Amino acid sequence: MEIDYDEEEEEEFDRVLTSTLCLVFQYYNKYIYKRSCMTSTQTGNKWLKEILEGNNSRCCIIFRMEKDIFKRLCYDLETNYGLCASRRISAAETLAIFLFVLGGGNSNKSTKERFQHSGETISRKFEEVLQAVCKMAIDIIQPKDRDFKEVPTKLRNDDRYWPHFKNAIGAIDGTHVPVIVSTEDQIRFIGRKGIPTQNVMVACNFDMEFIFAFAGWEVIAHDTRVFLHAIGTSELNFPKPPPGKYYLVDAGYLEKKGYLGPYKGATYHLPEFRRVNGPSGYYEIYNYAHSSLRSVIERTFGVWKKRWKILRDMPSFSYKKQIQIVIATMALHNYIRRYSTSDRKFKKYDQMDVELEEEDGYGNEGEAENGVEKVGDEFLGTMEMVRNNIASSLISGKN
Repeated sequence: MEIDYDEEEEEEFDRVLTSTLCLVFQYYNKYIYKRSCMTSTQTGNKWLKEILEGNNSRCCIIFRMEKDIFKRLCYDLETNYGLCASRRISAAETLAIFLFVLGGGNSNKSTKERFQHSGETISRKFEEVLQAVCKMAIDIIQPKDRDFKEVPTKLRNDDRYWPHFKNAIGAIDGTHVPVIVSTEDQIRFIGRKGIPTQNVMVACNFDMEFIFAFAGWEVIAHDTRVFLHAIGTSELNFPKPPPGKYYLVDAGYLEKKGYLGPYKGATYHLPEFRRVNGPSGYYEIYNYAHSSLRSVIERTFGVWKKRWKILRDMPSFSYKKQIQIVIATMALHNYIRRYSTSDRKFKKYDQMDVELEEEDGYGNEGEAENGVEKVGDEFLGTMEMVRNNIASSLISGKN
């Protein structure tokens, strides 16, 4: 039986049909057919190959390390720490993505354009390398000799400190790294510069390597509180000084056996000595030598922060991932120091008298003496005697 439609019904049917077809077409274009915007012939793999076959300085600028170090690191991460290639992306390109973000502070958007992968792929590959490097950090951020039996070469070969500080094993200090936290949490993380930062406690040796790192504390936590938690929590595996050995610390830390500080109430920081034309007197001569030797940790911070731009402008990752990034960059710092013989940043900061900027570590929060507690007889009978003996030795050496 034939059905007759009147003219209005036909027009309504045509409108509904047209609208439906438009919606179907839009859905298809948006969710089913996706035209790739990553169409550059200079793929990430080709770009990486060009860099690794080109001038060494280009690799240093882009990936913050020499070509040989990049290749060695890639091999170690694959062999020992679980970094894997995928069907479309090699382990080397995955590492390059990670270093491109850390070194240049590059966003996901600029990274996916450079490597010609989707934003989801970039995020996933970044996470894979981050976890591998954090595993490596367990092995590389620690002393080579936990008994500290060997005297550091840089200490023995410098008559400004040898034999006066012959039992020093390194230095301890805190520094601050910008952090992204929720608005309700910001008050606990905002420091004197008015931006949220995380408090990071670090110990380093005299070769500018991190031997302990404890990240993630809010700014309101005083250095002494972080320090006591670090050395008193066995799970953190802090490398404690053996009997007779000591770390160099500033006036903001607890005066405790194994941790040698300056004379309080006397000039201490190197910039202060420059303003008064050098040290004079028993206390200042000791403080100047102590501050100069302890500057190794400030110089270590200087190399570390200048190499990894992400530490100066942290993206809005989860707080846990921001802490992992701090640790990962320290692990990479140690790796480069250990295996590179010509790294320019280390060469610049390897001199004891290098001029340090405030952002390199000087002027850290928590250095004030207020609230610093003494440990009675334990301190008076040991570290004060050590300090006095060193001061006398320094004075005798000048006469």
